Amino acid sequence: MHIHIIMDRTGDSRHEFDPDDVSALARAETHFRDLTSRGFRAVALGKHGEPGKLLTEFNREADEVLFIPQLQGG
Repeated sequence: MHIHIIMDRTGDSRHEFDPDDVSALARAETHFRDLTSRGFRAVALGKHGEPGKLLTEFNREADEVLFIPQLQGG
């Protein structure tokens, strides 16, 4: 199972999907595009303490992707 972790003002939510399920993969890609179009930054979390990688496109190989909302100054 792969997971998308979405951070927002209420905490976080998690959406798991099976990358081998074509319809689940399509929904995950749509979800990725929706979040990034709304200003969220997507980071593929590194394994074994390695640094994460900023994603600009959907990556079906990324096990865990953290979505961080764009920070707002004030």
